[in-house]
Amino acid sequence: MDKSIGDFGKMQGNVAAYIAIARLDHSTKHIFIAPGMILAYLLRGIHTNSLVSSIALGLVAAICIASANYVINEWFDREFDKFHPTKSERTAVKTQLSGTIIFLEWTGLVTVGLACAFAASKLTLLVACIFALQGIVYNVPPIRTKDKAYLDVISEAINNPLRLMIGWAMIDPTTLPPSSIILTYWAGGAFLMAAKRLSEFREITASHGRELLQKYRASFAGYSEISLTVSCFVYALATSFFLAIFLIKYRVEYLLTVPVLIALFGHYLALSMGPASTAQRPEKLFKERTLIVLVGLLAATFLFATYVNIPALDLFAGQRYISLE
Repeated sequence: MDKSIGDFGKMQGNVAAYIAIARLDHSTKHIFIAPGMILAYLLRGIHTNSLVSSIALGLVAAICIASANYVINEWFDREFDKFHPTKSERTAVKTQLSGTIIFLEWTGLVTVGLACAFAASKLTLLVACIFALQGIVYNVPPIRTKDKAYLDVISEAINNPLRLMIGWAMIDPTTLPPSSIILTYWAGGAFLMAAKRLSEFREITASHGRELLQKYRASFAGYSEISLTVSCFVYALATSFFLAIFLIKYRVEYLLTVPVLIALFGHYLALSMGPASTAQRPEKLFKERTLIVLVGLLAATFLFATYVNIPALDLFAGQRYISLE
């Protein structure tokens, strides 16, 4: 991690700068761990000797590994983020940081994260290792999947099922979640990431032009507004498909959540097309009132469907024909 020539002349980074690039304020994204915990509890029950330590260790592991990924994200993106209207204000762009300290910071965070994961369970350790590896594959050249259209979305979205599995492992470290819900989470994450890129594409192209957009992120050379919109549609359909498999196999009453989920996806896509959309800053989504209301409604519908049996919905789980006689 050598110092770039472009770093000279910048203000020297201090301790606060190195803490800032760990982006602890992005910890709100770990809310995606919660559904994993809830599903594991409902479907499998508690299979850990110490629930409190399992949750605490899993949460610390997730935060440390995510922060380690953010550290190398800021470091390797600094020469590209300077072309982004708002990311140009990031710490790694505006201050001179030491590659050696960056490497030590990343190593320290990964070590603490993996140590906590190891103490939690073998499953948590396995998921934490994949989480850390994802950060390298996504950010570090020569692989750097974030520079390749479509692969950038798919490789970034894997964070979602990894967080789901960390939450699941907190409650039941002896099994993995059903593959259908893992794929639902992955496709749903891809929808969110594609919507984020659609928002960036529309806004930066309109305000600064396509050339600057591609200087910021090479993957945009392989996208158009149409292809990004279509990809959002495809990822949303894939999410619905895998979710339907899960709902019908494990509890047909969960079909009641589908209309709310469709409304949630529709609202998010509309949100991504607005000016200065928070879809570009997922850590700020909690400020979107309508979105939060829909998430709350989804949670309430999920709870209702969990504890109320509706035999009439069984007709969706088997072969039925509409008789005309």
